[in-house]
Amino acid sequence: MREFSVPALTEPPTHGGLAESVFATAVADPGLAALSRRTEDGGWQTVTAAEFRDEVVAIAKGLLHQGVRFGDRVALMSRTRYEWTVLDYALWTIGAQPVPVYPTSSAEQVRWILADSKAVACVVEHEDHAMTVGSVVEGLPELRSIWQLDAGALRALALAGRGVPDDLLDRHRQAVTPESTATVIYTSGTTGRPKGCVLTHANFAAETDNIVARYHDVFQNKASEQPATVLFLPLAHVFGRMVQVAALRAGVQLSHEPSLAPADLMPALESARPTFVLAVPYIFEKLMQRAREAAEEAGKLAPFEKAVDAAVRYAAAVERHAFGDGPGPTAAQRVQHQVYDRLVYSKVRAVLGGRVRHAMSGGSAMNRELGLFFAGAGITVYEGYGLTECTAAATANPPDKPRFGTVGHPVPGTTVRIAEDGEVWISGGQVFQGYLDDPEASRLTLRQGWLATGDLGHLDEDGYLTITGRKKEIIVTSSGKSVAPTVLEDRVRSHPLVAHCMLVGDNRPYIGALLVLDAEALLRWQRQRGKPDQSPATAARHDPDLQAELQRSVAMANTAVSRAESIRAYRVLPGEFTEDRGLLTPSLKIRRRAVAKTYSDDIDALYASSPA
Repeated sequence: MREFSVPALTEPPTHGGLAESVFATAVADPGLAALSRRTEDGGWQTVTAAEFRDEVVAIAKGLLHQGVRFGDRVALMSRTRYEWTVLDYALWTIGAQPVPVYPTSSAEQVRWILADSKAVACVVEHEDHAMTVGSVVEGLPELRSIWQLDAGALRALALAGRGVPDDLLDRHRQAVTPESTATVIYTSGTTGRPKGCVLTHANFAAETDNIVARYHDVFQNKASEQPATVLFLPLAHVFGRMVQVAALRAGVQLSHEPSLAPADLMPALESARPTFVLAVPYIFEKLMQRAREAAEEAGKLAPFEKAVDAAVRYAAAVERHAFGDGPGPTAAQRVQHQVYDRLVYSKVRAVLGGRVRHAMSGGSAMNRELGLFFAGAGITVYEGYGLTECTAAATANPPDKPRFGTVGHPVPGTTVRIAEDGEVWISGGQVFQGYLDDPEASRLTLRQGWLATGDLGHLDEDGYLTITGRKKEIIVTSSGKSVAPTVLEDRVRSHPLVAHCMLVGDNRPYIGALLVLDAEALLRWQRQRGKPDQSPATAARHDPDLQAELQRSVAMANTAVSRAESIRAYRVLPGEFTEDRGLLTPSLKIRRRAVAKTYSDDIDALYASSPA
């Protein structure tokens, strides 16, 4: 058993809740550009700290007028947008508890969350969401109100609350303590029913205040510019909520973008010009892919690949020097880096608005080489790790000594322990209070103050954590070999043509892989080589060049493991893994059981004959 601790950098709050930072900032710096909101013409309108405070108060009074009281739960079903942040802080002002619902949730999922949380009201984004809630409302006796953002819900609430006296609002606000429940966030439910994680105001304060203090250069004001970020992660996910709270507590200008599609997200980043971003690896993978495609279309793929290799080597030399393992980049590497910075790396940064120098990544593992590339290109990505149950990040790479390919040290105020069976346990002020009305599940997850994560990992001699898989995802072949799938999956998925990879092999003679190809990337690959347009499954069967390309990707991934753990056969699937099909969670994790059931015939075919 090993463990590693990092002392807290901030004191826990002694009174009040998360909304108090909005009121304090409005008094201390009323003109601060606290947020930016989208205008009808696609531009950005600044919202000052005082304006935001006034809007929060108006909506909080409207909620009181509509009968929402301290301790009530109100569901929010929407994409990431400005109005969600207003509602969060209005609900926190009166001690109510927002309950996020993913906007892509099915009627059955909505019914379960609203019933389990006993929500008294629900805010939806548009008419389709309202119809989804309406279809299950008969089974929700506690639900009294449904408000629709696109039908002017905030304006109506503000008008309704005009007659609510200040003292009623103040009494609710003063009743909120750090120990009060701030929100109930339901797990994405890769297996079984989603469970409601009860997170307090103190949990969010411990998480965000220590992260802001540790990453001072990322979150704090400089003399020449105010830090700014664009929040595009789902606010229904704990990572997005953590970003929101950290930004408003640290005085970071916060903008919102509801779409993760590169065609929407990249222009938003370019126009908002954030100084840092917080994302999942998928975003960085897509950014890298778009840069590579642009180079290929311009006939400059070979120079681009040389620039990528130079960035990786440069960043690796810097990393080795930080750990006392070398002198750093050579003179030749520094000159080469300067040349490529002007020709290539600056263009990559320009896609993000030109000001980004720091980024944080979580949600799933990030390829080490991808992290090194971005560091070499002038954007240091601090990879971290966490769960809903610990209010997002439990670990993150330290700003002065990132070790790419790991998820870093415990964030300040946190201890990470590796149990005897390799499971990662976490202790700290951000660890949740338990699952809503589920003492048995809480007992199994919280053990003498430790959060048993269900993830497997190891700590190196410097206290850096590496996640190797999930206990429930371990594959056991018919020969008894136990294999953690994520290392191989991530390596195969790093190929530009591969969108998803899922390993199979439980009670089978060897490890196989199900591959989903990126249809757009494949189409470009085919046309650049003068090949006919073919679907991924057809091309995988009939195109020997594609077969060789995928086999090289699998072979490269296999170099990370022993032969008994290696991928011996793969199959390209005809469909895509999407959230709509129930094959991905809203946070883009694979629902393994659902995939195995959907593609059971393909899995059988994978093992119909012995591998070569």
